[in-house]
Order: sequence, then C-alpha cells, then structure tokens
Amino acid sequence: MNDQQTLQRTLTSLDGRGYAAYKQLTGSYDLGAFRLLVDKVQVDPFAPPSLMRLRLSRTEAGFPSALLADREGRIATGDFLTRAFAAALRGSHTSSPESDAISIGTPGQQVLERTSVLITEEFIEARLTVGLPAAGRKALGRKAARLLTETLPRIAETALLHASVDQTALQDHVTLYRDQLAVQAQLAERRLVSFVADGAVLPRRSGDSDRPLAEAAVQFRSPESLRVGFELPSGRSLTGMGVPEGVSVIVGGGYHGKSTLLRAIERGVYPHIAGDGREWVITRNDAVSIRAEDGRAAAGVDISPFISGLPSGTDTRSFSSTNASGSTSQATNLVEAVEAGASALLIDEDTSATNFMIRDERMRELIPAQREPITPFVDRVRPLFTERGVSTVLVAGGSGAFFEVADHVIALQDYTLRDVTEEAHRIAARHAAPAASELPATGATATAPAAATGIFATAAARIPQRDSLHPAKKTKPARGRGRDAIQYGREDVDLAAVAQLVDAAQTEAIAKALDRLAERTDGVSDIASMVKSLLQEVDASGLESLSPHRGHPGHLARPRAHEIHAALNRYRGLKVRD
Repeated sequence: MNDQQTLQRTLTSLDGRGYAAYKQLTGSYDLGAFRLLVDKVQVDPFAPPSLMRLRLSRTEAGFPSALLADREGRIATGDFLTRAFAAALRGSHTSSPESDAISIGTPGQQVLERTSVLITEEFIEARLTVGLPAAGRKALGRKAARLLTETLPRIAETALLHASVDQTALQDHVTLYRDQLAVQAQLAERRLVSFVADGAVLPRRSGDSDRPLAEAAVQFRSPESLRVGFELPSGRSLTGMGVPEGVSVIVGGGYHGKSTLLRAIERGVYPHIAGDGREWVITRNDAVSIRAEDGRAAAGVDISPFISGLPSGTDTRSFSSTNASGSTSQATNLVEAVEAGASALLIDEDTSATNFMIRDERMRELIPAQREPITPFVDRVRPLFTERGVSTVLVAGGSGAFFEVADHVIALQDYTLRDVTEEAHRIAARHAAPAASELPATGATATAPAAATGIFATAAARIPQRDSLHPAKKTKPARGRGRDAIQYGREDVDLAAVAQLVDAAQTEAIAKALDRLAERTDGVSDIASMVKSLLQEVDASGLESLSPHRGHPGHLARPRAHEIHAALNRYRGLKVRD
C-alpha cells in the first residue's frame, strides 16, 4: 500500500502531462485514518468521473454498535452518512472550490438502501465519484493532489466519524426509519393499504418539487370513522387515517388536495426523512401506481378481463404492441402490476384513459356491451379485490361512477377530509344504471378475497424468449439516463410514466438488473420468478451484487421488484413465448 506522500508526489509529477497519465493512480493509499482506493480512472476529462472509495475501520469511526446491529440500522446510518458527506461537500465549496468535483450521490426525501456508504463488521466505506482536474486535455496534478490528500480527508473527518456528526440527529434518523418500517410491517395484518398520520403535511412546494410546502400548509387530520392508532418500537404513539383494503374513492373539487393525498400514499412505499411532512405516510411496499401510457410497448400480456373481441381479431389473452393506446396501455400496466405481486393499485382519473375507467348510462344505451370491446374498470374493480385480493385507491373528481362499488368514499375540501361513504351510496342508489344489477356485490356487502378464479383467474406465466434480451447490437452494459430512461443496446427504455421511481440511482440499479436478468433468460423461466430470484440474491449478497465490477459498484439505490418489472416490460425488444 502506498502512503499519502507517495500519492502527493505522484500527482505533482503528473502536472501538465496528458490526461491519460492519471491512469497510474489506480491502487490503494494510506491517508492516515482513511484508506483511499482508486478503482477506475476516467480516460479523459469528458468521460464519466473516476471511481474511488474512502475506507476507515469501524473502531476508528466510533459508531455505537446498537445503531449498526441490524440491516435496518445499517441502511439508515448509511443514508445519514451519505447526506452528511454531501452536505460537507457543499459546505466546503467556498474554501475548496475543487470539492465540486467529488460526489457521493444526491439523496432525495426518501430513505433508500444505497451503495454510496457500505457498513461491514470491519469497516465503513464511502463510495465516491471524482472528476480529476484538467486544463483542456492536460492533467492538473497539483490541484488533484490538494483535492485527494487535503480536501477529501478533511471532508471525510467531518462526515464519517461519529465524534464529528450530529449524534442526536443520527440516532433520531435511525429510530425514525425503524419505526416507519414497523408501521409498514403491520399494514397487511391490519388489512390496511396505507396509513396517513394526523399532523402530516402533504402539499409540496410546487409541481416539480418533492419538498414540503413551507408556509400555509394545512395539516392532515383523519375522519373519525377511519382513525387508527399505532404503537411504535421507540415507545411513540401515532393516530391517523387507515386506508382499508377494498375499494376506496377520493373525491372533491379541483385543487382541494385529492391528487396530493394520492401522491403522498404513492410515495409512502418508501420511508421519508424527518421534516418531509410525509414521514408518517406509510403505504404497503407492494402498492403500485397505475396510469394510461400511450405509445408504450407490450409483450404477451393477458388484458382480456378488460379488452376482448377486437374488430381486428387480435387475441387479447396475449396482447403485444409497439404502440399501445390509452386504454390498452392502462390495462397492460394494471395486469403487469398484478403479475409483479401488487396488493393495491393507486389510480388518478386525471392520468387515466376515460374509456378504460367508465362507461356512463347514455353510452351503454347507445353502444351495447356486446358491441364494445372494452369492459371498463368500474365493472372489474370489485372482482379484482374479491378474486385476487387487490385493493384500489382511486381519485375521482369528475364522475360518481365508482360510488356504487366503493367500500369507502373520502371527500376533500381545502385539504380537509370527510368520510362521505353513506351519502355516496345513497346517491348511487338513486342514480343506479340499468347495468348495475349485473355488477358484483357493492362495497356494503363485499366479501373477503377468495381464490383466484373467475374473471381474474391466474394468467399464464410470461416466459421471455431466450434471445429477446440479447440484441445483436448491444455491446455495452445497460445504463441509466437520469431517472426516466435506461439505454439498453440501441434502445431507450422509457420510464417517465413509472411514478414510484424516485431516484436516478434506482434507475441505474435497474439497468444493471436488466443485464443480470438477460444472463438468466433461458427460455424456461418466467419473468416473475426471474425477478424474484435476482432480488433474493440481492438480499443475501447486498445491492452491490447487481454490479459486474469489483470495488466501487457505482451509485445504486434499491428499486422495488415492481420497477424492475416495469423496465423489463417496457423494453421494446422483449418477446415472450407463445
């Protein structure tokens, strides 16, 4: 192992030489309390930055073992240290502008399992990207020496030592994360889809911001009829609204908070940081947001419960398309979510295809059911629950068509909630359409989920063709392109409509997962079992096991199975066996 003086001399000697000379930095360096591992050096100033790791022993770091004793504690502590390191980088910019070249990732409001900080029994390791300084294509070795031997250790001392961080904030961060997971673990046994605590602040600063509204935000308060309580491992108690299993409809005037509530429930599949306002909005981690997605690809999906008897004669029991319409795309999204194991669907009428969701009485009279290939969701939402156990939380601002089939109807006005279920059922009874007698039981007489028979009998497993994930022109690993896309060979997989994907590091992890799934495609294994097997390996070996590289795995954040399914299903080259 080289020492700090060796690194400094080497970098100084590179000053003014061609940028490629930086390649000789690959190796390990003793920086006193820290060990710098240089895994990959960028090939030129315009290439992706160099990959480096900064490691120190657990003893030197000094973090209490109680914080790191379980997986949850290590994830929460790693998240805290990532944020502390990023904050230290921002704070050092004034005195050391070159610190802008260092990155440990950019965590958002959610607490996710990440590869940015690794905590083992022996050491703690920060994974960094470093843009080595240059003038044109010449190495600025002296500046690099200051960056790696002075600035970087100083930042690490601020962010990676227990004595240097805000110890109370760290303890609170870990406690909050453990409490949030404890609530999430109880939702299924208490037959709840989601929990929204009294006092939560749901509105965001703007449509393109995930940060809480700072002023004039109305705090959430549950209707009495839906109020539930939780006792937390920390000893704290919470009360708030429990969203029950079944069919729940959220109504209200425009701009009164319907979509804001649904959005909070949608993001509640992830724990949030303190101060977010939604840290106590907790949703089952297998709840999936569904919307229409014109133009998406589909491969062998059974959408026949919703669409059948097409004039073209297309077999919708194995629907494939390179350009799905609004209704077929929403049906595809829904069926794929159920295939991936969703226990609940989260749907906003604003992002839905109207003809997929409802057909009013007048349209049913003009176009009889036998001449309409689409069976609207309103006619399928109850059997979806009674046959498959899949609940629905639906925002409806323009139609009362779902009142009759709803178990619960919640009205919002000025971000204040009322339980209006009885009133909605009375209205539905007065305006019952002739077709209503053909529908399954209403919310008032709904039964618990039964075996998977009837309309939603278990669909055949989809098995990718052996070569469909191995395009001939794919010569490089898949890679994320921000949050919204993955480059897979010469194809871009569009993930813009996958609403519960919240971090570009998740997208990068999914890109690596696609490459791993390609290795497992044997023409025999189905999509669901392939994804399940891959994630079992991640559980056993860590998130970095997705990466093909030793050492620095890249900045990855844990995606859910549902987002991996979503990416694979949107790859236009996917073909499934007949």
